[in-house]
Amino acid sequence: MDSIFHEKQEGSLCAQHCLNNLLQGEYFTPVDLSSIAHQLDEEERMRMAEGGMASEEYRTFLQQPSGNMDDSGFFSIQVISNALRVWGLELILFNSREYQSLMINPINEKAFICNYKEHWFTIRKLGQQWFNLNSLLTGPELISDTYLALFLAQLQQEGYSIFVIRGNLPECEAEQILAFMRVQQQQRPRLIGEEEAQTSAGRSATLAQTEVGLGLEDEVVDEDEELKRALALSRQEIDVEDEEADLRRAIQLSMQGAVVSNRSSETEMGNVKSGSQAAGSTAGGQKGPNETLTAEELRKRRQAYFDRQQQQVQSNIPPQLDTKSTAASGSENTSSEVDQQHKPSQ
Repeated sequence: MDSIFHEKQEGSLCAQHCLNNLLQGEYFTPVDLSSIAHQLDEEERMRMAEGGMASEEYRTFLQQPSGNMDDSGFFSIQVISNALRVWGLELILFNSREYQSLMINPINEKAFICNYKEHWFTIRKLGQQWFNLNSLLTGPELISDTYLALFLAQLQQEGYSIFVIRGNLPECEAEQILAFMRVQQQQRPRLIGEEEAQTSAGRSATLAQTEVGLGLEDEVVDEDEELKRALALSRQEIDVEDEEADLRRAIQLSMQGAVVSNRSSETEMGNVKSGSQAAGSTAGGQKGPNETLTAEELRKRRQAYFDRQQQQVQSNIPPQLDTKSTAASGSENTSSEVDQQHKPSQ
């Protein structure tokens, strides 16, 4: 396929591309075709002048633009025909009665030139295979022998004018190579405009995906920020709850101390009023059960009890222990110790 010469479309120079793809080389330039077109215009002018240069038809002809070329680069069938005549080639209209009467199978021809709405392109046989050398394609398109007749019929149905090339085409590299081998085409070429559109669409899609990706990243970043803020607030709430729990425990301890103090005072006052006499001094310096306690001794014992009770509460109560359970446990222990403290010795 690389050996096949294929000019791609530039401006409106499809006639030039059509001829060069047919001949498989850079045989014609726009200047060459323009010269042929000007020559044809001069020949037509001379024929019109034969009828009289003062005639209305001649003046009208001079005012009309050239029918063989225009500023865009379009060239007429007459220009193409004259250009091929240099190489001993001629054009025959494919659907003419003259040609159809020959009943020739298209696969036995050498090449075709097709035209529709001022666009020209070539279909040529190289070796034993047919190729669509349309300059609007990104490359040569392989056409099977079976599909060739259907392809030509489809072009006719779409309004194309098809011309058969008669004569000996110049030798070319592709002809020599493909005469001994057959090629296969895995992927058909696209139209140049279609390829550019798809490339542009692909870029747009890539850009859109990039923007979406950036948007998702922003969303992820936003979610991370929200999560961090939520965790920070949660920590603050936990700290506040911990502070409140500590405060509740402190208040509870204070209440426990008040209850213990009241109970101890009532018990001690009861002992004093009942007239129970403390026992004599013991080895530990304590008075017996029959010995009466003075107010100072009672105050000292109560203070010592409070100190021991506070130390036990601080060493035994876990930091996260429920305040209600702590209060209940503290009350029971207080009552038991008060009873044990003031129970008469046996």
